[in-house]
Amino acid sequence: MEDNGRESDHLMLITPERVFYAGLLGRPRKRTPGCCHVYVAVRGSLHLTIDDALATGELFVTLPNQRHSIASDYRTAISVTLEPESMPDGVIEALAERLTGPDSAAYARKILAAYTLLRQRRYANITTAEFDEMCFGEALPRRVLDPRVARAVARIGRFTGEPVTADICAADAGLSASRFLHLFKEETGISFRSFRAWKRARHLLHFANQDLNLAHLAQDIGYPDSTHFSHSIRRFYGLKPRAIFVGSRDLAIYRSSETVRLAEAS
Repeated sequence: MEDNGRESDHLMLITPERVFYAGLLGRPRKRTPGCCHVYVAVRGSLHLTIDDALATGELFVTLPNQRHSIASDYRTAISVTLEPESMPDGVIEALAERLTGPDSAAYARKILAAYTLLRQRRYANITTAEFDEMCFGEALPRRVLDPRVARAVARIGRFTGEPVTADICAADAGLSASRFLHLFKEETGISFRSFRAWKRARHLLHFANQDLNLAHLAQDIGYPDSTHFSHSIRRFYGLKPRAIFVGSRDLAIYRSSETVRLAEAS
């Protein structure tokens, strides 16, 4: 696992299929991330707004591509990210029902305990199953992707600086572009274009605590220009890129060995 050597109560553990974040939420603007978020209050309450309906509580779950805003009474809040393509259809919805049901307080304590554990230990080889056990008390079911789609997913996740197009992935799969796009959506539940856009924005997380030229970063992770970069990040995170970097200066970022391996493979 890599880290930036900083001592902070604000931390983020990034794996290919999960993210554990404890830090600032920023101003409660609307956001539409391509993942499932499990939000937990560290102290006080959280305030979730969906379709102009406000709810207050200790734990909330939002589904992939569900537009919402989230605010916290306390400076630090927890967000656990689950990537939808990693689980079979219906698993996220079932998890959301469990987490927000009668045992919601127990799940909140479990995730807070995971936060304490992560502050004490740095996991270099944490698997998705171990991450899930730590946060939810069980390993969630895994989606098994068609190998042709799995290769495309891995290619998108490498961020080599070269564009990853449907035509390239289709040729690698030995399929026409239209057949490949249909297969990708069938296997992952997400369109190729939406998947690629979200993963590109997600890749920003790896650099959030660094002092970088944002225009150069935008190009490095595949955005055609700064305008597209800013628009995409605001859509997914509800914040301008600069605000994310300013709010992450004291954030300690850790990466699982699998995440580091994928980066090195690029």
